[in-house]
Amino acid sequence: MIDTANFLTGLFQAVLLALLAPFVQGIVKKVKALLQGRRGPSVWQPYYDLRKFLRKDEVVSEHASWVFLITPYVVFTAIAIAIGMVPAATTHTLLSFTGELVLLIYLLGLARFFTALSGMDTGSSFGGMGSSRDMFVSALAEPVLFVTLLAVALPARTTNLELIVSRVVSDPSALLSPAFYLVLLAFVILLMTETGRIPVDNPDTHLELTMIHEGMLLEYSGRRLALMMWSAWMKQVLLFTLLIDFCLPWGIATHAGGAALWIGWGLFVVKTIAIAIAVAFIEMSYAKIRFFRIPRLLSAAFALSLIAIATEYLL
Repeated sequence: MIDTANFLTGLFQAVLLALLAPFVQGIVKKVKALLQGRRGPSVWQPYYDLRKFLRKDEVVSEHASWVFLITPYVVFTAIAIAIGMVPAATTHTLLSFTGELVLLIYLLGLARFFTALSGMDTGSSFGGMGSSRDMFVSALAEPVLFVTLLAVALPARTTNLELIVSRVVSDPSALLSPAFYLVLLAFVILLMTETGRIPVDNPDTHLELTMIHEGMLLEYSGRRLALMMWSAWMKQVLLFTLLIDFCLPWGIATHAGGAALWIGWGLFVVKTIAIAIAVAFIEMSYAKIRFFRIPRLLSAAFALSLIAIATEYLL
């Protein structure tokens, strides 16, 4: 039987995460602009962009097939389901079952697969270039994501995200182990890769020599472009939330209501903004690395995760 209170709490949490995604993107852009000595756009600019694109008419290539047309809806649905599985301010989620950690990886892979297909579907050289680069990076990033999440799941002996986070919240002493710092560093590298940030990708450029994710979106316009952009921002918040769940769990409520839940939401927003500012600082501190040096960076993250797993068993 479904617990109504937990279900509503999980639904509210998933909807709020989706609505918070453009704001987090606005924070990153604003901080980067300030660090560059510019005034920069408002933190609410992503919301204005979404409203603008949702109102605009679409221009679709005559070479586009059904893959190009359905991709924004598939990607948005996959990321939305993934968001419903991740604890944020409370350990109660909209979807909770054994094996959801594996399903989360597959949902992110499904979104990436359709995005790459749509980039090649119209025959655009830029889209094909972006898709090729994205598949190259994903072939390296997805094993790192799996091993990193495995390093977190093994101590809890479960693949249920709700139970994993509940264990971390109830036993914060696990955050003092050497494995924690290894997983933290590996996840930060993975975060910068999966969100298309410097030093792996530059989300603020459309230069054909540098773009990866943006190259696959060049043929989109109107409502479908809004969905693709919103999905990318939701994925960013999803990864921020996973980082908070595994490495910064303080304040996450274990009950579906009460003052603890609102305190949990306040702390979650503060931690999310802090991570967004940290991401902006990392982007401004490093230059974009050469494309064929990305495997070295992800190999380091993979090695850190494996060492974390070994350390957990040895200690």
